[in-house]
Amino acid sequence: MSDHPTNGLDDVVHQKHRLGILTIASETKRVEFGYLKDTLELTGGNLSRHLTVLVDAGLLDMEKGYDGRRPKTWVSITQAGRRALADEIAALRALVTRLDE
Repeated sequence: MSDHPTNGLDDVVHQKHRLGILTIASETKRVEFGYLKDTLELTGGNLSRHLTVLVDAGLLDMEKGYDGRRPKTWVSITQAGRRALADEIAALRALVTRLDE
C-alpha cells in the first residue's frame, strides 16, 4: 500500500464546500446558516445537503432556534470535526511538501 499523501484525504471533508463549512465553523463557537450560505455562495438547499452529510458524520452539531421571531439554524464543529479538519490539513500540507521537493 502506498504512503501517498492523497490517501489521507477524507472524501467527506475534502469536498470544497464541506471543507469551507468546517473551516468557518472552526473559527468560531457557532455559525449561522445564512452566513455560511452567503460566504460560500451556496443555495439554501445545497448548503442543507452538505450540512446533513457533516452532521451525519458527527463532524458538526446543528441547533435550530429563533432570533426574535425569525427562525435560525446554527452549526458548531464537534471535536471529531476538529480532528477531521486537522487531519485533512495535514494531508494537504504533506501533498504540498511532496510537490515542493
